[in-house]
Amino acid sequence: MLSREELKEIAKMQAGDAFFVSLYLNVNPMTNIKNNYVIHVKNMLKDTAEKLDKIVLKKVNSDLEKIESYIITNKRAFKKGLSILSSSEKNYWKEFHLSVPVKNEIIVDRAPYIKPLLDILDNYQRYALLLVDRESARLFIVHLGEIEEYSEIHTEDVPGKHKKGGWFALSGKSYERHIDYHVGLHLKDVVKQLETFLSREYVGRLIIGGSEGTIKKVKAMLPQIVADKIIGTFQAEMFAKSNEILEKAQPVLQAFEKKKEAETVNDLLTRSMKNENAVIGIEDVLNALQEGSIMKLIFLKDYKQTGLSCKNCSYLNIQDIASCPYCKGEMQKVNYIIELTAQKAVEQGAIVDIIPENKTLQESGSIGAFLRF
Repeated sequence: MLSREELKEIAKMQAGDAFFVSLYLNVNPMTNIKNNYVIHVKNMLKDTAEKLDKIVLKKVNSDLEKIESYIITNKRAFKKGLSILSSSEKNYWKEFHLSVPVKNEIIVDRAPYIKPLLDILDNYQRYALLLVDRESARLFIVHLGEIEEYSEIHTEDVPGKHKKGGWFALSGKSYERHIDYHVGLHLKDVVKQLETFLSREYVGRLIIGGSEGTIKKVKAMLPQIVADKIIGTFQAEMFAKSNEILEKAQPVLQAFEKKKEAETVNDLLTRSMKNENAVIGIEDVLNALQEGSIMKLIFLKDYKQTGLSCKNCSYLNIQDIASCPYCKGEMQKVNYIIELTAQKAVEQGAIVDIIPENKTLQESGSIGAFLRF
């Protein structure tokens, strides 16, 4: 999983006289018909090799070969986006298997190129998940459907429940106050570490899990800036595995994501009606795509559309025309114009947001975009 701390460490790396090859590849099966990204990467690697200075090429040629071999032999393991940072001279190789598509590009430089990875951290919501009880706590990051445990907090000296006879002969009520005191110290430590965690990882939303009573105590202790990040709570045991915890938290995540999707669609429709850098409908989206002005493309998952694509410049259109209005190339019929639109938008650096279902968007054409200009 992407981590800002890890990217900071990568950013500090310098190869000296050596070089890094940084590859970003859109491997999204929805926008790569018949895994044509293999063809793309071969062409990219070939073009890169032809443009490089001979001395530089000699230094990175083994990296280019290793990258091509890796993609050909591991293509079934990919998600939607792939990033590889490689330097054979520095004996360095790092892969990021991403749940979002990225723009195809290869950068050869004396330092790793990580801007697209930083953009993913900035543009896609990350959630913090706190699982807490009377003497322990676990912190997680949830990002793009994946969960990763960040740290664990355990307070050794929190006393257990009172049994007959008392602890050091304390009365029942005194002993309960004694327990509450130590539990309070533990929760204060949890809250302190949570604040540090949230500020370091730039996480915008928080979900809290545990017993109802413990969650209530923690929420009462949170500073307002942290409390405002809470989107919901759930119940789970402290010993649960990460995937079990994610499953328990899924209803909270899904409800929040659905709410945000509805807000995004409403904003899209409102801005498009006011002509405020937004468009609705496939024709206006394709016009914006041709201009390179799409900032964020939004469409329904099941939306299908046939159309035409220029064999020469890849211009897309849904009108019945014989030749491309831009290069006069021959137009060919395609049954997957939405996929091609998404792929081209990613190549232009746009964010692509695929929404499972939304009646309002469906009634408005099933596709739209926020524009840069």
